[in-house]
Amino acid sequence: MATLELRNVNKTYGSGLPDTLKDIQLSIRDGEFLILVGPSGCGKSTLMNCIAGLESITGGAILIDEQDVSGMSPKDRDIAMVFQSYALYPTMSVRQNIEFGLKIRKMPQAAIDEEVARVAKLLQIEHLLARKPAQLSGGQQQRVAMGRALARRPKIYLFDEPLSNLDAKLRVEMRTEMKLMHQRLKTTTVYVTHDQIEAMTLGDKVAVMKDGIIQQFGTPQQIYNDPANQFVASFIGSPPMNFVPVRLARQDGQLLAVLDSGQARCELPLGPASEGLEGREIILGIRPEQIALATGEGSGLPGIRAEVQVTEPTGPDLLVFVTLNQTKVCCRLAPDVACRVGDSLNLQLDPARVLLFDAHSGERLHLNSSNAVKDNVAHFKGR
Repeated sequence: MATLELRNVNKTYGSGLPDTLKDIQLSIRDGEFLILVGPSGCGKSTLMNCIAGLESITGGAILIDEQDVSGMSPKDRDIAMVFQSYALYPTMSVRQNIEFGLKIRKMPQAAIDEEVARVAKLLQIEHLLARKPAQLSGGQQQRVAMGRALARRPKIYLFDEPLSNLDAKLRVEMRTEMKLMHQRLKTTTVYVTHDQIEAMTLGDKVAVMKDGIIQQFGTPQQIYNDPANQFVASFIGSPPMNFVPVRLARQDGQLLAVLDSGQARCELPLGPASEGLEGREIILGIRPEQIALATGEGSGLPGIRAEVQVTEPTGPDLLVFVTLNQTKVCCRLAPDVACRVGDSLNLQLDPARVLLFDAHSGERLHLNSSNAVKDNVAHFKGR
C-alpha cells in the first residue's frame, strides 16, 4: 500500500495552448479508493496518465509514499494500470496473460503459479485459465485484465474507465466485485470514470473535475449533500438536482423564495433577511427526493399545489415532473403513489434542504451566522 499526493500538478501540451490540468492538489492515504469523475474532456484520464508516468507533467510534483516520482519512468513507479480496452494479448491464454508480467520480472515458476492461482480464485476465473481472450465475454476479459494487474501486487492500482464497455447489468455486478476486491486487498486505488453512480458507490474520496480543475474533493456524502457549486450539484446525483430560478422577497424580516406552479404560489422561508442577496439572480437547488407529498398541516413545511406533467415509474420510485417558476422539476415519490398526467398534487419542500447558487457564476451561496450572504469559493478545493 502507499500514500499518493499531487502538489500543484499542471499539464499543457504546448506554448500558447490552455492548460489541460491546472494546479491539481490531492492527497489520499494508504488503502484509500480515489475516484476521478467528470465529463469527457475534463482532464481526468490525462491526470491518471501523469500519475502512471505515461505523460510528463509541466509543473508541480507527484509523490508516492512521500517520494517524488515525477521524473521516474512508469516501470519504476510500482503502479499497475487497467485500461478501458482490456489490452489482452490475443494469442496467449488467460493464464499466460496473467503471468506475463511476472515472467518479465523473472519470478520463480513456483511463485508465478501460486500468484496466478491466488488471482484466479479472487476473480473467480479458475475455469477460464486455458481459454484465449476471443473465447471470453466482455466481463470475463475485464476480469483477466484486472487479474494481470493484481498479480503484480503494486503499490497503487490505476483503473481507466474499466467498466464502460460492459452492458448495464454486468457493470453493476462488476462494480460490486471491485468494491469487494478493494475491501479484501486494501490497496491504494485511483479510478477514472464519467459515471457518477460509480463515483458514489465505489469511492472513499471523490474528485469532481471540469476543464482541468478540481471543482470539489471530499467523500461521496460531502459532495452529494454539500456541493461546492452548481456544476458539482448537477453532475452528482441521479436524477440530478432541480434548479429553479427564484425571485427573493422580504417579509417580517425573513428572506423568502417565491415559487409559482401556475396553480398556486408558495413562499419558501430561507432565513433572516440579508442585504447581500438584494438584486442578485438566484438559483434554488433541491434534489428530487427532497420534494414530498404533503402529509397534512401538522408537518409545518411549506407546500404548493402543482399539476403533474409527466410520470416515470422506475420500480423502486415514481418520478413525477411538475412545473415551478416555468421550470421542469422532478419529484421522487413512493412507487405506490396514485397519480396521472393532469392530476394535481400537494407537494411540500423542506427549506432546510434547499441550496442557493449565484445565477451567473454558479457558485454556492451561504447564509452565515451573522445573516450575511457569502460566496463559497469551492471550500473543498485542494482539501
